[in-house]
Amino acid sequence: MIDQNKLPHSFEITACGTAAQTAKAIKDMTVRGAPAIGAAAGFAMAQAISENPKTSAAARATIESTRPTAVDLFYSTKRVFDAAAQATDGAKTAWSEANAIAGESVAACKAIGETGLDEVFGKRKKMRIMTHCNAGWLACVDWGTALAPIYAAKASGLEPFVYCTETRPRGQGARLTAFELSNEGVDHAIIADGAAAWLMKKGEIDAVIVGADRIAANGDTANKIGTFGHAIAAKEHGLPFFVAAPTSTIDPGLENGESIPIEERDENEVHLVRGVDEAGVVRTVRWTNPASHARNPAFDVTPARLITQIITEKGISTPSRIKELVE
Repeated sequence: MIDQNKLPHSFEITACGTAAQTAKAIKDMTVRGAPAIGAAAGFAMAQAISENPKTSAAARATIESTRPTAVDLFYSTKRVFDAAAQATDGAKTAWSEANAIAGESVAACKAIGETGLDEVFGKRKKMRIMTHCNAGWLACVDWGTALAPIYAAKASGLEPFVYCTETRPRGQGARLTAFELSNEGVDHAIIADGAAAWLMKKGEIDAVIVGADRIAANGDTANKIGTFGHAIAAKEHGLPFFVAAPTSTIDPGLENGESIPIEERDENEVHLVRGVDEAGVVRTVRWTNPASHARNPAFDVTPARLITQIITEKGISTPSRIKELVE
């Protein structure tokens, strides 16, 4: 997998030879983004079953403890574990199922791009779109979710312009989305998280599109911290607010967003920043007041009433009808 912690200053591939190593890569965000986490978790489960079928249940619990919010993780571990349990050759079946999940993810994200292209752009050649965090090919096996319609638009000869919010504290927008967009030749600008509402008011943003880590049965959606605030601002300014996600991200067992577990991460992610100094050396420095503590909720929940449409590989849905896609 691509080591996303090293981007954009260094592009490195890392190999995970054991289930424990893959689980650690998920936990420390070497790999991140709901669909990519799901694919990695499926392979981690297959590794665990190959290593020792008798301890695979305990390994599953370990994998599932790495990131509590993204439901794709739990979808994949359950699917691989159950398939192996029902097979005569558990390990072979586990690997086949994990590969199937990854392949289905690619197809789903490509379909999201094709479906979202018409929904987001319509007949407009130029659009100024804001996205939060990273929901492109780095966050998925390929294509992306929120960025998939943008890449489809670019490939179709349209002219999207993307505002990518920096996405504090880990900077997934400034580091990863901007890295993707520059490689894809998509015009873009990085903005501070707090600049979004002002640019909306100034009429410089036409629509907002984000990914999702878990969607409850009523359409409430968990995504990277800060999404809720952007949705409020979009509603205030009459802008469409789209969520793009595969149906594996829908959790029909959760009635609403109040039940979505919200991961709180190490406070040092708020205190520390990593970048290149004047000598070209990558360094990590603390930039906050040394005597202060920090809070670091990694996600928030956007109520369904603030979401215009949810774009999936099975089509467009209003938040109130999202559960129908997985029934």
